[in-house]
Parts: sequence; structure tokens; C-alpha cells
Amino acid sequence: MLVDFRPHSRLRGTTPIDITTALVPVVEALSEDSTDLSKVRLVCDWVQYKENFRDVVALRPILARPERLPGNDPVVVPAGVRDDDLEVAVDVRRSAKLPLKEHTAELLRERAAGGTDGRVLLEGWGAGSRSCIWSFNARYWADLALWEKSTGRGYEQALPGGESDARNHDAARDLIRKLFAVWDPLAEAGALPEELYVVELGVGNGSQAKVFLDEFRALDAEHGRGYYRRLHYLMCDYSQHVLDLARETVAEHLAHVSSFALDATKPRTSLGFLRWKVFLVYISNVYDNLPTDEVAQLGGRTYQVQTRAYLPAEEARALAEQANTTPEELPALVHKLLRLGPALLAEAAPTHVADTDAAVAFWRAAWSAVRLDERYVPLAGLDLYELTPASNGEPAVSGEMLRPLLESGADVRMHVNNGALASFVDSLQLLHPFGTLICHDLFVTDVAAYRANFRGPGKYDGSVVNWVNGPLLAHVGRRHGFDVHYAPFAHRSGGNIVTMTAQVRD
Repeated sequence: MLVDFRPHSRLRGTTPIDITTALVPVVEALSEDSTDLSKVRLVCDWVQYKENFRDVVALRPILARPERLPGNDPVVVPAGVRDDDLEVAVDVRRSAKLPLKEHTAELLRERAAGGTDGRVLLEGWGAGSRSCIWSFNARYWADLALWEKSTGRGYEQALPGGESDARNHDAARDLIRKLFAVWDPLAEAGALPEELYVVELGVGNGSQAKVFLDEFRALDAEHGRGYYRRLHYLMCDYSQHVLDLARETVAEHLAHVSSFALDATKPRTSLGFLRWKVFLVYISNVYDNLPTDEVAQLGGRTYQVQTRAYLPAEEARALAEQANTTPEELPALVHKLLRLGPALLAEAAPTHVADTDAAVAFWRAAWSAVRLDERYVPLAGLDLYELTPASNGEPAVSGEMLRPLLESGADVRMHVNNGALASFVDSLQLLHPFGTLICHDLFVTDVAAYRANFRGPGKYDGSVVNWVNGPLLAHVGRRHGFDVHYAPFAHRSGGNIVTMTAQVRD
């Protein structure tokens, strides 16, 4: 048995956790089971998100056969690697609240009998980026107004501190001064375009745009170059509701503002006319909210983490009662909600939800209940795995980009951040040769950090959040001719936000 206790920093301090409460009961349950202990991994995490997709204890099968390998072909296990077949995952933060030994033993019995402990599956196995949790995520942004009405609070209040770092005035002034420092020499050389483009992806309620535009106008008045007159600020977001709110927020600057509803993973689909023209692409708290796969290097072998969403038995019964249906019929009703939205669901299924408010209540209850099963499936080869598909004339990003990260040392499991990577690569094509991409987000900046801390997925209000694989984005950026750097957010201490900067390599 291999034991991987990741929250090691919590073993010390004024209130250290008791490692035995998370490990001993699980080991005892495994010892009394018929499972081959030589092929078991016991992994302990501290899942900091109070709302998340994990049970306190989860069993993750480790498959021996790549999906692309025909079923009758022999499985070849390379010499010198661990041939594990089960991972037992424990959330240490919640483990003390559960009779851990009994619960683990019950899960092992269900596994041996081929049962699913009454859970209601919402989908089959597949890559994490294709899970229906991302349909929930998209529905949240599409019907944000209904969700906020139901909860009685705006989505920004769900963020740590109740607001985004993006609206920091000092940060905006620093950014604008750096723009002026680029533009002034170009203007003196007669090489500065007449139209000065700035793009913001994920505009939120418009607060960041207003801060930027207010400070830009004030600093330009002092600077005396007339840059504000030439400025074109493009606000971009997936949600039309969010864009409408943002336009109200920046009403006094509307002569300089355009808004675009677009898919953040493919910005050039809507903004292709700006290729090589944008001096600043600004992004804040967007990448962590885009679909992602996970991959792992375990015992010398490379795996993809496959998932399937489900509703636990008890929650499924309560949800079925709420919607006047049966647990078996819940998957169809949930997918109808995700496809139509709560307003149309009330019209399409009046026997289950009486009105829009009842549909929203069903939506919120379903989202709270959703969990994820996980399993490890061997990858037939990194060269056969596409991190992003070919798009807008750009070739697909090959899984070979992961090799130096996966083979950097001990076992590791990490995000691929397929959506963020696609957005990043596409956005780089918008930049003027003297342009910059700035992104504030939850970046992992060292692969080793994946070995010590849980990095998602978690739930923020009605949306999904994952940390972003900074080393992977930097590696891909360099392959595209850009230098990528990370630094702590300079204008607030103690937070997790990191600033990524990408510029054409000198």
C-alpha cells in the first residue's frame, strides 16, 4: 500500500490535525477487506472548498488498459512501475465527522458486489472537460439574474472578501502608465495606430472596466497625449445579462466602449478583426471557471482522470420529492433544465416545477447535490491526446506539452485547463507586437504545489472553480514566441491571486 498524505503543513501549528483519525480507520477497513493491499493507493487531501464535488471517502478505480487498446490485446505493464488498481481518497477536513471505518468498509463491499450505493448517475464516464458540471456552469452564467434573485446576493459576494481584485485603482493606474510608456515612443516615431484597442475578457458587472476607464481618462488628461479620444475598450463576456449590467456601469464612457457576447475559449471567433491590433488583453478570474481535464503520473504510468456526475441516494430522493418525480427520472429532468433553463422548464414540465421560482429552487438543490465519481484510465500516448483542438487556423496543442511537467519528479495529478489554454493561445493572436496579456487568477506556479494541496474542482455559488496550471501555460506560451511570467498580485497581500503577464519574446 502507498500512502500519500498531502496536507502535511497542517500537521504542525497551534491546531495541528490528528493524522490517525484520517488514516487508521481507513487502513483498518482495507485490512479487513479482500482487496490486494499491494495495489492500493491511500490519498489524503484537505478539500478547502466547503461546497465541492467530493464525498468524504471516495474509491477511484485505476484501470490497466488504455481505452484505445482493443479489449483482446494483452496489457503490457512496463518494468519498474507500480501496477495499482485502486485509489482510496479521503477528505481530511471532514473525516472526523464520519464513522470512517464503517463508511469505507461499506464502500468496499459495494465495489466488490458491483453496486453503486443507490446513487443516481447523470452521465457516463468521460473526460472532465466534457462533464455536465460545465453545463451547470454555463447555465449559471446564462441565467445569472434568476440565480441572484433567488439567493438575494450578487455573484461577486461569493468571492473571498466579497469583491474582485480587478477593481483595484492602484493596479489600474500602474497598468495604464505601462501602456503610456509603450505608446509614447511609438507615437514619437509615427508608428502608433490611430485606434488604440483594449480587450477585457470576463467583464463581470463592469466595475473593473469603470475603474480602468475612469483612471485612464484622468491620467490621459495629465499626460496630454489625447489617448482617451482614440481608445476603444471592448467588454467581452459569455453572459448577455452580465454585459447589460456592465454597460450600465460604464455609461459615461459608452462612446469608447463596445460589448461582445462570446465564448471565452475562442475569442478570435468574434474578435478576429483585431488580430495583431490589441495593446492589452485583460482577464480576471476567468481561466479558473473554464472546462478542464485532469491527468496524472502514478507509479511511472500516465493516466487521464475520467469523471461522471451523480446524485447521492439520499439527496436524489429528496430532490425527486421536491420535483414530484422519481429518482430514476431525475437525470432526464436535470438535463432538460440544463438545456432549456429554469424559465422554459416551468413551461415544459409544469407537473414537476410549478413556476420559474420553483424551477430555480430545483436547479439550486440539484447543483448542491451533484458529486463526481472519478477513475484513472491509462493514456495510450501523450501524442494522441489533444489539449486543445485546432481552431481559427491554429493547430491543436499536443499532449506532449505535458511531458516535462508529468515527468518532473514524484507522482503528480494536475489540471490541463483545456478551456483556459485554448483561450490563452487564441488571445495571443490578438496582441499587437508591443501588446501585453495580463491575467489575474488562481495560478499554480510550481508543479510541486499539485503534490501538496487540493486545487479543485470546487463550487463558487452556482459555478465551477479550478486552479490554473501556470507552468503549462508558460510552456505553451514560450512555444508560441511569448515570455510568460507570474508574480503575486501586487496591490493586496494575503490572497491567492497571482498575476500572469505574457509579451512577445525579445
